[in-house]
Amino acid sequence: MAQQRLTYESLEKLKVGRPVDRLGYISAACTGKGVLDIGCFDETALEKRGTDHWLHGRILQTATEVFGIDISDKIPAEGVVTGANGRILRRDAVKLDLGGIPVGQIQVIVAGEFIEHIESPMAFFREVKQKLGGRELIISTPNGVSFANTLMGIVGREVQHPDHLHNLTYKTLNTQCLRAGFESWEIIPYRFYATEMILASTGARKAFVKLVQACIRGVEWCFPLLSFGYIVRIRV
Repeated sequence: MAQQRLTYESLEKLKVGRPVDRLGYISAACTGKGVLDIGCFDETALEKRGTDHWLHGRILQTATEVFGIDISDKIPAEGVVTGANGRILRRDAVKLDLGGIPVGQIQVIVAGEFIEHIESPMAFFREVKQKLGGRELIISTPNGVSFANTLMGIVGREVQHPDHLHNLTYKTLNTQCLRAGFESWEIIPYRFYATEMILASTGARKAFVKLVQACIRGVEWCFPLLSFGYIVRIRV
């Protein structure tokens, strides 16, 4: 993994690649592997299930097996079958409750848009290191200095999920990985998406949202540090 050594000087130049498609990148990284998908059944899953916009569903298309865990009370006691090679169980993902999951079959752990919702990302990282060491952990999280939110700030607004507790950046993600004691990692920006707004819109409004999305992505391509979020590939 192409880990960048940082000095943490204020004017330090950061080498950041072009933003990628979050769902496509993560699902491709799971190809042919057994996957533990953490926090995969939030409220948006009910809207996106059956579309190409649900990360869990995209992983099902490439992985050999997918075991999902989520604390949602919408998951019945017996779990939810999500495909021929996947199911989601109601488990405490923060504590990494792996009851009923064949840990030996897990090669990749995915935690998409998860760590910004929990009280202590560092405690979660330590749980992963203790219980699933030697595997690959792939996380994604919004960028605290994204261009999209800067635009909203100009008009006196801020877009945040009501459950968000943290805003992370390139350097703070690097610090988290350092302090967690991970072997190696790579931080990749992902581009802006307005999926929920597009799915909820029609006609001219939908066309306008897509235009705004394209414009923001153009800025992100030129200035990757302003991308909507980051994917971190970690060797635990």
